[in-house]
Amino acid sequence: MFWKTDEPHGLPRNPFKSCVVPRPIGWISTVAADGTVNLAPYSFFNAITGEPPMVMFSSGGRNADVQKDSISNAEATGEFVCSIVSWDLKEAMNQSSAGVPAEIDEYQLSGLETEASILVKPPRVKASPIHLECTHWKTVSLPPDNSGRANDMCIGMVIGVYIDDSVLKDGIVDIPAIRPVARLGYMDYASVDEVFTMDRPE
Repeated sequence: MFWKTDEPHGLPRNPFKSCVVPRPIGWISTVAADGTVNLAPYSFFNAITGEPPMVMFSSGGRNADVQKDSISNAEATGEFVCSIVSWDLKEAMNQSSAGVPAEIDEYQLSGLETEASILVKPPRVKASPIHLECTHWKTVSLPPDNSGRANDMCIGMVIGVYIDDSVLKDGIVDIPAIRPVARLGYMDYASVDEVFTMDRPE
């Protein structure tokens, strides 16, 4: 099939998100201006530069009935943290994705412990093996969805990286030990169970 994205695709569900996979999950923690802590997972997330280290996550629905707070909080305070979702944390991550009012603490909702960050105010997910402490660099407004809801991309500068010693092997991050969880399309996920190495040609 070929599908012009401004026309009906004729399938039971939109296939686009199943065509760009797997997508890493950025588990973003922020603090609102009033001190309320927020935690939410984003599958539109990735590293975008290595030097300087920068990441992005994007969100739809900032003007929707269920408010997405992460970008607003990052803009207001200038900070956010990304905790990596390991296999052991997949259920807690899913619980934290619930669309709840801003005053609800997703850490308590998901049964997670917090840990103080080193350089920024938002707390880290204590059980996560890797944390990226970030400062807000820029928010980019993207074209709205078909219903008119805003889409925005938040770009952050990574100013601190925490790696648990248990997932370092001979000075290298041991990905199979972490088993990072990634988002596929629909309600599907995957974990990294196998890693292979290929050297670039000379």
